[in-house]
Amino acid sequence: MAEQPYSEKVMDHFLHPRNVGEIPDASGIGNVGNPICGDIMRMYLKIENGIIVDAKFKTFGCGAAISTSSMVTEMVKGKSIEEALKISNKAVAEALGGLPMIKMHCSVLAEEALKSALADYYKKIGKDPSAFEPKKESHEHHEH
Repeated sequence: MAEQPYSEKVMDHFLHPRNVGEIPDASGIGNVGNPICGDIMRMYLKIENGIIVDAKFKTFGCGAAISTSSMVTEMVKGKSIEEALKISNKAVAEALGGLPMIKMHCSVLAEEALKSALADYYKKIGKDPSAFEPKKESHEHHEH
């Protein structure tokens, strides 16, 4: 057997993911995907008075993708939108006891799913969702 690349916490969240499913009357739904590895995450948030009272997810992907989505839903419950916005992919990876470098993109995807769901909520209540838009690195080539 090869050395286990994943921490016990990652394995625990993979084998026993928390908050799997959907929230029928979700306040915000985030959909993100990584076309390169084929991971797809959908995150549902229930928000009341600016507090995330419930979070669920459905993820199609590898063990790390499932573990990071599970951990994010655990981390955001009971938090305000402002607090949820501060949850970074590094914080998610740390909460899971670390991720192999080649799987760090899964934690980035989980962070983006959360922000996508918050942006969706803001659109629904008529607020500007730009605060939640994932920071896109510009890959534009300027013609000279």
